[in-house]
Amino acid sequence: MGQNQQAQAQGEELELNIQDLYKSFITECPSGSLYLHEFKRMFGVQSGTPESQYMDSIFRAFDMNHDNTMDFIEYVAAINLVLRGNLEDKLRWSFKVFDSDDNGRLDRDELRKIVKIIYKIKKDCDSGETGMGDLTAREVCERIFQEVDVNSDGQITLEEFLEGAKRSQWVQDFLRLDVNPSGWVQRHLCDQKLLVAKTPEGL
Repeated sequence: MGQNQQAQAQGEELELNIQDLYKSFITECPSGSLYLHEFKRMFGVQSGTPESQYMDSIFRAFDMNHDNTMDFIEYVAAINLVLRGNLEDKLRWSFKVFDSDDNGRLDRDELRKIVKIIYKIKKDCDSGETGMGDLTAREVCERIFQEVDVNSDGQITLEEFLEGAKRSQWVQDFLRLDVNPSGWVQRHLCDQKLLVAKTPEGL
């Protein structure tokens, strides 16, 4: 949990400049509706990469009204979750990313699809720290089921996912390491001067 606490502490030292954020949002998408290709462009994610596939799932999870666009409120909510969400909030969001048919349960096919993407991103990571050891993507999927699917019915509910992930540091590490979009978000916002350090008076 040390990395989580450190990241959260760093997030608390920064604040969003909402007015400039809105100006940037409208500049990127004058219609007020952010589409998937614009979302990827904003964060410098190239098509055809594992990150691009993961961003597809991220966008779908943040598109709260399922209209295939993101409005400014959804966009700000997404950024706040990524930068300031607590562990349970982020786990709920992760579950939504995995749950492609939005039925409130994860089966092995759904889990394996996202695990393969995360696996590719982690394997390409320069640090060599994947949190997976020598496990294959299929074995990672099976281990998550072992850790989380307490009634062994072949499906993971949101409640099982939350409780299992809270119990298992291994699951948290797998979900957190190199696929947490906070790195992309912070780089983009800092480059655009939309994320600024808080003054002592604001603490």
